Amino acid sequence: MPLEEPQKSVSMSNPPFFSPLPREDLEHVLTHTKPLWEQMRGGRIFVTGATGFFGIWLLETFLYANEQLKLGAELVGLSRNPAAFAEKAPRIVNHPAITMHAGDVRDFIFPSGKFSHVIHAGTTSSVPVSPLEMLDTIIQGTRRALDFAVACEAKRFLFVSSGAVYGELSPTIGPVSETCPTAPNPMNPSSAYGEGKRVAELLCVLYHEQYQLKTTVARCFAFAGPHLPLDAHFALGNFVQAALEKKPIVIKSDGSSIRSYLYAADLVVWLWTILFQGKPCHPYNVGSERGFTIREVAEQVHQECHLQEPIRVETGGVSTFYVPSTQRAQRELGLKEYFSLRESIRKHRDWLRK
Repeated sequence: MPLEEPQKSVSMSNPPFFSPLPREDLEHVLTHTKPLWEQMRGGRIFVTGATGFFGIWLLETFLYANEQLKLGAELVGLSRNPAAFAEKAPRIVNHPAITMHAGDVRDFIFPSGKFSHVIHAGTTSSVPVSPLEMLDTIIQGTRRALDFAVACEAKRFLFVSSGAVYGELSPTIGPVSETCPTAPNPMNPSSAYGEGKRVAELLCVLYHEQYQLKTTVARCFAFAGPHLPLDAHFALGNFVQAALEKKPIVIKSDGSSIRSYLYAADLVVWLWTILFQGKPCHPYNVGSERGFTIREVAEQVHQECHLQEPIRVETGGVSTFYVPSTQRAQRELGLKEYFSLRESIRKHRDWLRK
């Protein structure tokens, strides 16, 4: 996910416990991935970043597929603080198919036994850390996850990368494709996230070459839906949080930057598909091709949440563009976008209101 423009900080924290994902979302994911799950029958999967936005969706959709298809599979999730996660999500943690493994992604002790699949989704994109620590975490964490995949004899490895690998994008070139040669500015400390992901992708290629590990790469852009952090630096999450508190939505820029948002249920369909079917060392953009200005995003939240107070727009800031071309994923893997931004906002709103 990108490091989006920071928005107004509001008081409401993220929910102290995790409400289950909507049944229709779980069914949506299973419907569009059902034949792929045979790879997991009787298998074991290891997931880093298991308690983050991506991780929770991966865990819940895994459990649903595991139960519905009677796969007899197991998932081990890496977490720095499994006890804290257990308090928020006892239903997930206490499930017999789930085991939480304590450790830092940079130096975790390898769980015992063999694993058929590994997903490396551990990241620092929603946690405020220094650029140096972010770079260190991304590179060392990826190296550690790859070493583990080799040691446990995994068949396939998915690295959750980011559209930040392309650096600053211009609307004049349109949605960016996987062959775009642009890159982050190495003289800018804010490039630590994007540069770290670039090095991590290179590590995936090197491990594929040296160890014949089937490393797949998902370059993720921006997303919407349940579990999206509300009080971090994601503009859409900030807007939804302000709306639920009946506070004014404040855009901390002129609102002209362009973003696109893929609903989380579509996101995990894409991630599972890339893990199971993606070509090794062949990155796929993951996101929506439908771009909106930040002002338009705020307006959709304003309308869906029936706010009375007008949106407040501040001046300043640099206008940016962050929209992928997903033609490769559509053409090669048959992936599609099923939910509009308005539907995504509505579904997220309803889930939070529970």
